[in-house]
Amino acid sequence: MRRSVVPVLFLVAAGLFVPSPASAAGNTLTVNVGTTVRPVTHVASGGLYAVDTGTKPPLEQMYPLKMNHLTQPPYGVQQLGNGATVPCCDGLQVAGKVTAAGARQFWRLPDIYKDFPYKWVSWADWESKVRTMVNARLGATTTTNIDGYELWNEPDWTWNTSSAGAFNAGWTRTYQLIRTLDTVTPIVGPSYSIYNHDWLVAFLTNAKNTGTLPDVIVWHELDVHSYNNVAAHVSDYRAIEQSLGISARPISINEYASPDQVDIPSVAAHYMAVFERYGIRDAERAYWYEAGTLNGLLYNNSPTASYWAYKWYGDMAGNIVQTVPQSWLDGVAAYDSTRKIVNVVFGGDSGANTVKVNGLSGLGSQVSVVLSRTGTTGRTTNSSPTTVSTSTYPVSGGSITVPVSGMDALAAYQLLITPTSGVSSWQQRYEAENATAVNANRFSSGSASNGGYVGQIDGTANMRNQSFVDFIVNVPAARAYTMTIGYANATGATATQGLAYNGGAWQTVSYPPTAAWGVFGSTISTSVTLKAGYNVIRLAKGAPNFAGGTGYAELDYLQLA
Repeated sequence: MRRSVVPVLFLVAAGLFVPSPASAAGNTLTVNVGTTVRPVTHVASGGLYAVDTGTKPPLEQMYPLKMNHLTQPPYGVQQLGNGATVPCCDGLQVAGKVTAAGARQFWRLPDIYKDFPYKWVSWADWESKVRTMVNARLGATTTTNIDGYELWNEPDWTWNTSSAGAFNAGWTRTYQLIRTLDTVTPIVGPSYSIYNHDWLVAFLTNAKNTGTLPDVIVWHELDVHSYNNVAAHVSDYRAIEQSLGISARPISINEYASPDQVDIPSVAAHYMAVFERYGIRDAERAYWYEAGTLNGLLYNNSPTASYWAYKWYGDMAGNIVQTVPQSWLDGVAAYDSTRKIVNVVFGGDSGANTVKVNGLSGLGSQVSVVLSRTGTTGRTTNSSPTTVSTSTYPVSGGSITVPVSGMDALAAYQLLITPTSGVSSWQQRYEAENATAVNANRFSSGSASNGGYVGQIDGTANMRNQSFVDFIVNVPAARAYTMTIGYANATGATATQGLAYNGGAWQTVSYPPTAAWGVFGSTISTSVTLKAGYNVIRLAKGAPNFAGGTGYAELDYLQLA
């Protein structure tokens, strides 16, 4: 956002060149399908100020991206970002759309100020604003998926130390005020504009000593080629936690990519790769230009070139698997073992390069390989992807090697590998660990479909801690479907959850007892009537307008037929 335009404008004014992705042909990206990294949760698909009200953007353009997480301004936003004439994207006003898209959101509290950089008035003024924002959230009793208050933004250059005092003391004071009002909603930060070891040591030391540690640690990656630094930053941060005796926090990079790179498809592939590889919980594309466009993935509500890189990423299901980059060639890959689909999104080099995929023995002696590429036309041109080739490859020793000639270093590419026959034309099984798990947790189990499941779906108290799992499904026709749910219930008695879809009425599903927690194989079935295209199915222990389930159940998957 404008929050980091000051240093960028300095570069432009100084006549400095900000390089595009480097290129060096002759490299190989290696994909090891048999090495699981973690479940697919579409970590990199989020955005800052990405969603506005109405049809900006349309939900139908959001669904394919499987958006993981957003950062939105708070209730009462006054910020006129990036040339806007009216405030945009109030987190309370867009909350229904955010939840409908399967995403969650932080509220960036200081964006209640009109100006940026923020113009500090007084502590009395700030604390009054904080009370207003938090109380508005507490009053929204049917609003879910607000999973963090971001106390400040880029305090390393926007906090007014001369008027407000030291930032770390200000963090403590604001944190303590919020906890007198709301003891449930996570508090996140410190949201520095860059990763800085010394700042984080000082911040975390103070936060530990004052009992004000953030629930999620946040910083930004906005420098050119910041994706090259993510590994070192995560490693250093984890070492700081250990040195201070702090339990591991989830990491959010809620602004990423510099202004000249945010709309380059291959850069998106780089960030996807490193965020998945190094365990980032969520990441949001930076807001440098207009709001409400999924950060430039849409122009006039239709896709730009980069949209397709995120759509291919959104198509991933099952588990993220290991990718090994070479030079500037990198990418992210997933394997859906239930459909036997390998999906690789990659880029970064020009000329002739190679993708080698290992661990394909389970797909048969031959595989079908479709290679596609995005355009490179930026944020103000609508674009569609191009199919480069469709081929059949023999599998030798469990591997194939796919040459990719004439690569454009700015474009993103997709390699889609399937068996030559027997692949369903639409996804029928949806893993719980790939879905949006709200106030619940993901676990692994050898008996679970694709190795993962969601448990601890326990909360019923109110909209801040109710527990549910939202599945975004895509079906070919409007009709009644038989929905089979894989589950475990070791309570010794029948458990129930609420079932609703597309905002419709609640019904109850019952889970007879099973032998043990985390041991799967049991199923129940029910009928759901879905519209053609995307639908959102919720299974809930507790949710707004639902009285709450009885007992407890863990969810493995749902399957439609």
